[in-house]
Amino acid sequence: MPHPAPAVIVVGSYVQDLTWRCAAFPAAGQTTIGVFATGPGGKGSNQAIAAGRTGADTLFVGAVGPDAFAEVAEKFYAENKISARFILKPKLATGTAAILVDDSGQNEIVVALGANAALAPRDLPPALFAGAKIVVTQLETHLAAVAHTLRAARRAGAATVLNPAPMRADFDPALLRDVDILIPNETEFVALVNQLGLTSAPKGKKTAKPAPYTETMLAAETPVALHALCRRLGPPTVIVTLGKRGCFVSPTSGEGELIPAHVVKAVDTTGAGDAFVGGFASGYVKHDGDLFAAARQGQAVAALSVMKPGTAPSMPTARELAAFLKRMG
Repeated sequence: MPHPAPAVIVVGSYVQDLTWRCAAFPAAGQTTIGVFATGPGGKGSNQAIAAGRTGADTLFVGAVGPDAFAEVAEKFYAENKISARFILKPKLATGTAAILVDDSGQNEIVVALGANAALAPRDLPPALFAGAKIVVTQLETHLAAVAHTLRAARRAGAATVLNPAPMRADFDPALLRDVDILIPNETEFVALVNQLGLTSAPKGKKTAKPAPYTETMLAAETPVALHALCRRLGPPTVIVTLGKRGCFVSPTSGEGELIPAHVVKAVDTTGAGDAFVGGFASGYVKHDGDLFAAARQGQAVAALSVMKPGTAPSMPTARELAAFLKRMG
């Protein structure tokens, strides 16, 4: 009998994280002493690990180079018993990220995409998505691969998820046509609102150039107003992650709802957004497409991830998630 398709497929980036922890971020020209660690990361990979560890049958698809970091990736997936399809790009290096983390748990990151930027539609045959329940992608690979993933997944009958991160100047709004569930953070949401021209001109000045939408304006939105704005983005469901405030779920029918974040002590916030997306995908399968239940699971997975250092290694297991949810009531 053929092996059933995984419920969750994540197409995206694998990046080797090179992390330095320091008391405070160095100023320009300043040298700071820190502690170094390295491990697997990348937005796509982090999301796949979060989904797989929390109980969903998951497949990760991404590109790597012919180097030691690719070997680290393969070993990590084997250890976690999560399926992965690594497409080799012989002339390129595996992606890398330089990450600084300060004592408050905040981070600064520079990513070299390497092989990720060469992921192409030909690497993603339509048959790959047959039988999947939910397919997730981001913007840390070539945009042609992102567009192809969304189209092919939708044709295969899967729910399509776009995490528009990192937001890029070359982002094509046409991508949103094939998105069922859009999951931006505050910065990405603001960028989308501005790029799509959804800001309103000042009252009484219809010919004036609309003022840019800002994160301050987002923070001041009422649930009703935010839901109305989300509805103008296009995708049937929009989920805005709001950091410590939680997340706002805006479905195509019914009212929007703010789901508060869990209050925990953050050790390292790197990868929290990825933890949410992967936890959401896992929850979507577990709760049979219930958006709000899936978002609540995403919140719990994100909370658990920030309590440990690292990105993919900090993603919780199904057992840790169950214990946390029981403890939180």
